[in-house]
Amino acid sequence: MSTKRIAIHSPGAPAAIGPYSQAIRAGGTVYLSGQIGLDPATGSLVEGIDAQAHRVFRNLRAVAEAAGGTLDHAVKLTLLLADLGHFAEVNEIMKGYFNEPYPARATYQVAALPRGALIEVEAILVLS
Repeated sequence: MSTKRIAIHSPGAPAAIGPYSQAIRAGGTVYLSGQIGLDPATGSLVEGIDAQAHRVFRNLRAVAEAAGGTLDHAVKLTLLLADLGHFAEVNEIMKGYFNEPYPARATYQVAALPRGALIEVEAILVLS
């Protein structure tokens, strides 16, 4: 038995910059691809960790809404940071986009991210 995969696209988030979908829905689960701080209107990376973190969460929210959900449906996040020194700052910003109970999460420092981004976040949502 195969689960149908449905591609999700939102004009409120940047178009994929490679051979992938912004998100895939499989049954009641939605897998959101990693988002960096690209402004969907210009395709340019916004500057600074604060602006990039806010843009990332707004991009994820737009894709979640296109899938029929919200960020409150997130059960798992993966955060990739170019510098773990931004960890506390990103935590504070994240609180503005998620309500308790917060999703499970892993955070990693990485050597580099696409386009020189400072942060990338991917998510898994579970919809009713």
